[in-house]
Amino acid sequence: MKVREYIAETLKKRKMHMTLIDPAKQDPKESGDIALKAAKAGTDAIMVGGSTGITQENLDKTVEEIKKKTKLPVIYFPSGANAIARKSDAIYFMSMLNSRNVRNITREHAKGAPIIKKLGIEPISMGYVIVEPGMKVGEVGEADLVKREDLQTVIGYALTTEFFGMDMLYLEAGSGAPEPVPSAMIEAVRESVEVTIVVGGGIVTEKQAAEVAASGADIVVTGTLVENGEFESKLRRLVKAVHGA
Repeated sequence: MKVREYIAETLKKRKMHMTLIDPAKQDPKESGDIALKAAKAGTDAIMVGGSTGITQENLDKTVEEIKKKTKLPVIYFPSGANAIARKSDAIYFMSMLNSRNVRNITREHAKGAPIIKKLGIEPISMGYVIVEPGMKVGEVGEADLVKREDLQTVIGYALTTEFFGMDMLYLEAGSGAPEPVPSAMIEAVRESVEVTIVVGGGIVTEKQAAEVAASGADIVVTGTLVENGEFESKLRRLVKAVHGA
């Protein structure tokens, strides 16, 4: 079964949670251990990626260790064509719609697409929109951040994603953001489009995760949470909150 089909089938039953692992934050073996704990906590898939510090070597070794520890789908969350997770099950082929740099909208994609095709990695098309505060990804991606109260702009990007025929829309507050994408923004987007909505950044409590899911997110992503030592019981409660939303 393709990853896209797995996601679609799961979403027919409930909301989904995905765990984001940054290869630059720990060694590959530790990443594998994190993935195993996340799988035991009930997460539905593992995303691998980060804004900085990604190399072909740490990426390949990280994916390899994760796949040794869990049978969950591994989805590459790319930062550019300079490194591609060759053993990942799928890649979020995403355009940062509110970047000021055309490199992040289409140029890197044109470089990476032939490689992805040759490797046979499943692409999942995605519109990627950075919302205030944006954090490191907003800075690196040269994003014109969508203000938290600016519903009109985010709806425009959401409709663009849908009209382009993309599979998903990702609303990103940025890793380590003090708070998630606002519920009112997620609700406005949900009312405007039918594409799968992914929300990440600033989600560290089960209450926040439940609110994000209840507001209309189909997939809730957490990453910073699993970088902080003993996280398994907290993640289990958070995943349960998402699944029950």
